[in-house]
Amino acid sequence: MIVLDERAIARALTRIAHEILEKNTGSRDLVLLGIPTRGNALAQRLGAKIASIEGEEVLTGSVDATLYRDDIGLTGDNPPLKEMDIQFSIDGKIVVLVDDVLFTGRTIRAAMNALMDFGRPAAIQLAVLIDRGHRELPIRPDYVGKNLPTAPNEGVRVRLEEMDGVTSVILIDKTSEKK
Repeated sequence: MIVLDERAIARALTRIAHEILEKNTGSRDLVLLGIPTRGNALAQRLGAKIASIEGEEVLTGSVDATLYRDDIGLTGDNPPLKEMDIQFSIDGKIVVLVDDVLFTGRTIRAAMNALMDFGRPAAIQLAVLIDRGHRELPIRPDYVGKNLPTAPNEGVRVRLEEMDGVTSVILIDKTSEKK
């Protein structure tokens, strides 16, 4: 079932961009860091929207939380490393972590731990396209595209043109997906 189509995602990102600018009184000292894979594309889209509103570019990059996860080694697999692209200082900056779906909060916790190896930001904020609930850690997003409460047997898939050839958010039944 399609939850958000391309136009709805664009509207949600425009709203999030305005909320970020309002909360931070502009884009000064603002940095957007996407969490791979789709968080990177969303951070780029948000950066472009903020730049079009403010008339100046916003630093964007990505933070790979793979090595900071608390479940590493529990499955026996070595997870592949993703992109880490922080080519600027984050000291004293307002870092907005950007991810596609917020679920348990564990990826965000790992990303915050990874950030600390790169410096000391003035603040860390969180922007997510979808908040599906089911938190296991006390992590709350500052900016949300859509709250989408899900049942345990449901999953959320964000598809973006940049990697999937289509832009949408779909709700899936995980029990039928395994068959």
